[in-house]
Amino acid sequence: MPTDPPDAALRGEVVYLYAFDVASEIRLDRAAELLSGRSTPFALRTDRPTPRSVPLSRPLAVEPPAPAARINGVPVRLLVRVYDVGVVSVTARVAFTCDALVALVPFHTPELDDGRPLDALARQQCDEVCRALSAALVRPDEPTEPEAYTAFTLTHFGDTRDANRWLADRGRAVAGLLAETPDDRLSDAQVAEVLRLRRSFNNTDLVVIDWDAALVVELDGSADDVLFVLELANLQLEEFRWMDRALDRYLERAYEDLGRRSWWSFGAMPSILRSLRRLRVDLAKLVDEVTHVTKFIGDWHLARVHLLARERFHLDQWRASVEQRLEELDRLYTITRGDLYDRRMLTLEIVIVVFFAIDLVILLVK
Repeated sequence: MPTDPPDAALRGEVVYLYAFDVASEIRLDRAAELLSGRSTPFALRTDRPTPRSVPLSRPLAVEPPAPAARINGVPVRLLVRVYDVGVVSVTARVAFTCDALVALVPFHTPELDDGRPLDALARQQCDEVCRALSAALVRPDEPTEPEAYTAFTLTHFGDTRDANRWLADRGRAVAGLLAETPDDRLSDAQVAEVLRLRRSFNNTDLVVIDWDAALVVELDGSADDVLFVLELANLQLEEFRWMDRALDRYLERAYEDLGRRSWWSFGAMPSILRSLRRLRVDLAKLVDEVTHVTKFIGDWHLARVHLLARERFHLDQWRASVEQRLEELDRLYTITRGDLYDRRMLTLEIVIVVFFAIDLVILLVK
């Protein structure tokens, strides 16, 4: 049986993060004009010590009208953020009150009261924002399948005010919630792995980050700053996955095109070269922008939370995979350029020989 001890009352929100890649770039200045009067100010909490200058991403935040959608009779709150790297992030919040963590497991697969999955509502909001921002989108594309992440946020769990002691008493139950597995079936090694990446600034706050979900405890106020860090990490994962898939498709197509080339396709070579060059520049720029969408400096709590998320999401490995394919693209670009140069030189030599032969024939005829 689950070993989750009963609590007086667990209160908080389940926060769902959806990241959609919708364009190569979004011009935020133009987007702010198009959404004039609908955007909301963006700010992080200031009660924790932070460096004097904190350069970080400042997305355009939009709070759409409250939808009629509900989960278990509870209204769903929505927030949309627009990032200049071409991503629209949709955040959905659902408040809850329960007596044990095991009661939160069904929230891993949320379904609206009308029978639709919550993902459908998130995509609907993304489509509406994209239509409103059509003039600000650079090379728009159909929104990708979203990168989704779930955060269980607790703001109250009885009389205790020590989040770390509470976790020590309920570590197995927390691991079962995040791993979406009955806690009595989890091995001690798996419990330790789920709880390995955690961070606490005060005894009243705590974050535990797993691959598909996180537990965020904040007993003294809002946890929006930690949720924002998780949103940025989720955005980075979505972009690196998109780049990885795009490079795989493009390289496969490019290899096929170059493998089928013949003398009759000589005129297409400059086009292939321009396409390779444009893609290389675009992806290199996007890798840099995505990597630096978070620019934390100093010994800051949120910076350390982001490091934990980066490790759990394997962002460094995803970036290495993308950079490896960019190197392959560079090699393909070099080979194609060299091949084009050799073909031009050979064509020039043939033309010279032909003209020489014609000139020789003319001289012989005379």
